[in-house]
Amino acid sequence: MEEHKPHIDNLYFKAFRAVDNREACMKFIEGHTHVLEIFGITQITSAKIDWVLNPDVFVILVTAEEGGRALAGGRIHQANHKNPLPIEDAVGYMDERIYQMVEERTDAGTGELCGLWNSWDIAGLGIGSMHLSTACVAYADLINLSTLFGLCAPATYRNSIRGGFRVINEIGINGKFYYPKEDLTATSILVDDIKGLPLTHEPERSIAMNMRANSITQQQIQSKTGESITLHFDLTI
Repeated sequence: MEEHKPHIDNLYFKAFRAVDNREACMKFIEGHTHVLEIFGITQITSAKIDWVLNPDVFVILVTAEEGGRALAGGRIHQANHKNPLPIEDAVGYMDERIYQMVEERTDAGTGELCGLWNSWDIAGLGIGSMHLSTACVAYADLINLSTLFGLCAPATYRNSIRGGFRVINEIGINGKFYYPKEDLTATSILVDDIKGLPLTHEPERSIAMNMRANSITQQQIQSKTGESITLHFDLTI
């Protein structure tokens, strides 16, 4: 018997600095952990929870009502010469060139989009991770990052390329690593130009640019069942 899914008319995408909202961080962790457990994934560096104490971590949380249960989320970790990015912890022991790549970009402003997850409540509507990842890429510019790393699973690879990431062919096996376990692969990716987003497809590029110019925006979309859903984005710093 299929579990009844709540009706969703609105989705709220709210950005915040992790150390400023512990309660929302706990909602993120609970939702992310649940999704990973469904897929039997436990050893994954972006699932560690010490990021809640890092002032250089920013979160975008998705809820169906303001202050409600987390339905999706993503994080941006800003490199700071102190806390390694999750991608460094994940693949550095397999290819140490990642350390130099991050180090070379840190002073100009770099970070990593990580911990991106969707609950079934959202996936079941036919709303993938594209809206969330576009908001994260837009937000990266608002916190003065010039480049953005990522480590994506096969399921999110296509959307990552649409969003303006390129494969980091310089490391791993043409960018690929066996991670988080030997029978799974992850691809290392990078946005080289957060300001210009030259590789980002349309309409995602225009949407990201609009989010930067107007940090509070709305977007009307249709679910796969034909119902209208309003997406509310609040990327205020």
